Amino acid sequence: MPPSSPHHVLLLGGHGKIAQLLTPLLLRRGWDVTSVIRSEEQVPTIRGLAEDGEGDGKLSVLVRSLEEVKSEGDAKRVVEEVGGDYVVWSAGAGGKGGSERTYAIDRDAAIHFIRAAAAGPQVTRFLMVSYLGSRRAAPAWWSADAWAAAQHVNERVLPHYYRAKLAADEVLYSVSKASGGAFVGINLRPGTLTLDPAGRVELGKTGDSAGKVSRESVARVADLLLASEGIKNTWLDLLDGEEEVEGAVERVVREGVDAAEGEEIF
Repeated sequence: MPPSSPHHVLLLGGHGKIAQLLTPLLLRRGWDVTSVIRSEEQVPTIRGLAEDGEGDGKLSVLVRSLEEVKSEGDAKRVVEEVGGDYVVWSAGAGGKGGSERTYAIDRDAAIHFIRAAAAGPQVTRFLMVSYLGSRRAAPAWWSADAWAAAQHVNERVLPHYYRAKLAADEVLYSVSKASGGAFVGINLRPGTLTLDPAGRVELGKTGDSAGKVSRESVARVADLLLASEGIKNTWLDLLDGEEEVEGAVERVVREGVDAAEGEEIF
């Protein structure tokens, strides 16, 4: 069941494909959204996301370069300026600008925002969009081949992205764990993203380290997780699968599923 009161979501990386699919879903709940984007040229696209008029939520746009967030203080100023109580991180360097830019955004800026959000009493939920292979240890529910495939991607194909995302994921989990439930870290970890329509999913502890998932499904799951009562600090892997989205979200929240199991931070 969704929380009864409306919320204000600070959406970091608002011009990304998942963020653009998520924004209307949040607005339809009657929640306000402040979408943080990097350039004025992106403003018309974001404002257009509210043109269908569905829902009572208000959409605001804030132009800020996440690459220029160099400290927790920089992030805190954005968090305080917006004043939201939920934060979504759907930003990233996207492989552009080399490894330095990847670390600057996917690791450093993300961690600054996590710590800034957790430092004050206002933000109570932080949803991070990460990826399924972001982990240090082989999970018990994967085969040896599945773990080997994940390691190949992490160490050979996307080593800088892997290290950056893992660092941010671990900080979110640890900070949330230390809060005693006052600050809930939700780490949503999709497989290879597609532009296919949303469909059924496999959510929680997936049977494999590889697979695809629709960006639209990622947005739907993120929306439902943010609105779920009783959600706790967790990692949730996501692939296309056989379960209806609503049922999958209800199940993982009810059962307390956490794919961080097996990690040192767990």
